[in-house]
Amino acid sequence: MTLARVQGLIATGGRPPIGHTLGFQLVDAGDGWAAFEGVPGPEHYNPQGTVHGGYAATLLDSACGIAVVTKLEDGQSMTTLELKTSYLKAMTEKTGKVRAEGRVISIGRRVAYTEAKITDEAGRVLATATSTLLVINP
Repeated sequence: MTLARVQGLIATGGRPPIGHTLGFQLVDAGDGWAAFEGVPGPEHYNPQGTVHGGYAATLLDSACGIAVVTKLEDGQSMTTLELKTSYLKAMTEKTGKVRAEGRVISIGRRVAYTEAKITDEAGRVLATATSTLLVINP
């Protein structure tokens, strides 16, 4: 997948299979960056009554991964090797729409480094992540 294919996915609705399950979609991408949006709700709650950290981690991982995909050449793919997530503010159904933006910090022939953050509509940062991804060559 390349930037052109990522932008094609956006043009057709931007919803990867996991996006159907968790209710988020790819909304924008460019050279070395990608953005997903979703609206967390009670269906994403943990037993404590807030959105499960896995929801945020999945959005952040998706943003980091697709940011890298925009830099790949035809035939290349990637996979996450490591994701470090920090949760700064709890999400609930009252949070509203959230946006996860990922950016490539550095990409080489075999490894990419990225960062991402989730913000609410007021621009408050809710969670951040850094990620290391393996670039898979044909």
